[in-house]
Amino acid sequence: MHSGDTTEDSGQSVTPGAGASPSAHAGHPAHGSEPAPFRPVRIAILTVSDSRTPESDRSGAVLAQRATDAGHLIAARAIVVDEVPRLVAQLRVWIADPDVEVVIATGGTGLTGRDVTPEAFDQVCEKHIPGFGELFRWLSYAKIGASTIQSRATAGLAAGTLLFALPGSPGACKDAWDGILGDQLDIRTRPCNFVEMMPRMQEHRSGV
Repeated sequence: MHSGDTTEDSGQSVTPGAGASPSAHAGHPAHGSEPAPFRPVRIAILTVSDSRTPESDRSGAVLAQRATDAGHLIAARAIVVDEVPRLVAQLRVWIADPDVEVVIATGGTGLTGRDVTPEAFDQVCEKHIPGFGELFRWLSYAKIGASTIQSRATAGLAAGTLLFALPGSPGACKDAWDGILGDQLDIRTRPCNFVEMMPRMQEHRSGV
């Protein structure tokens, strides 16, 4: 992780996660409509850093805790150094894994020479979700003002897998989960959410 970003890492990886019981997070059901029953989402967490270790990875821990508290399942965790080929390789492993529905990366979204997470995302994403970065920076503006312009937080879709890239600080991870991902990864959220769209995200592949 780096500068306008703030997450570091050690190029090592691995720490499969565990599941959790559904939480009381209710999303925002539409008035007068019956929300769909909660369904856990299988999430992989990628910490992008040249110096972090499993013990010092506070940002990855924040995301894992928030996800499990919400009732989701942590399918995998990894720490990968700030190098595009290595990041792309890890992303492709998870994109091809049917047990991973969502990848949340933290770190490498700033402007230094070693901040390359968006570039790695560009190599694997079939569709980009520009609204994610726009909304994240709008939320951040309330806390850090114009400094949020240095964040290149982004998101996209690859072979039906949702990919999100967050800055490397624990605070940014909390903001992204609490302000965006917590609701959008909850099928009960109205008027729409990412989870209810998952069955249709590969229509172009099936020819439907």
